[in-house]
Amino acid sequence: MKGNTTPAGLNTGIKLSAGFALLVSLAACSKDMSDLNQYIQTVKAKPAAVIEPIPEIKPYVRFIYPGHELDPFDSKILAPDTKPEAGSAIAPDKDRIPEFLESFPLDSLRMVGTINQSGALWALIRIPDGAVHRVKAGNYLGKNYGKVTKVEETRVSVQEVIENGFGGYKERDNSIALSDPQDTKQ
Repeated sequence: MKGNTTPAGLNTGIKLSAGFALLVSLAACSKDMSDLNQYIQTVKAKPAAVIEPIPEIKPYVRFIYPGHELDPFDSKILAPDTKPEAGSAIAPDKDRIPEFLESFPLDSLRMVGTINQSGALWALIRIPDGAVHRVKAGNYLGKNYGKVTKVEETRVSVQEVIENGFGGYKERDNSIALSDPQDTKQ
């Protein structure tokens, strides 16, 4: 072995290096902090913001179900009082061959214009893929057996047959308005 490479000499070198690193780190901490002190003074000089008061908590008011001494979540209470009308005259014609536009929901169809042909006013209806089809009063469109009842310059009136929730059907009036020209592209 040559030179002073004893463990004691190595230990002393590590101690000196650690001490030097400590002095350098302490010297870095003693830099000028006047900008930080100035910022703190500026923040402390600002007036305090108004703090809104905590909102008043309303006391709990117990609700008593009128006429129900039973459980309010009992399904018998929620059941309708009336029985469905038997033999309602309103029903969709399921024997009729569906027209092409009946395969689209009504809200996906757009009216883009009208054509007056042979004295009849036809509405131009655009389907989601962009193709345009014409309809007149008496045609069907939409998923709810919607029959076109009237074609006007700005809208198509449709009478749909929908379920009434009691096992029967009811009629609902709906319409498709003339679309905005910027809305002609889907």
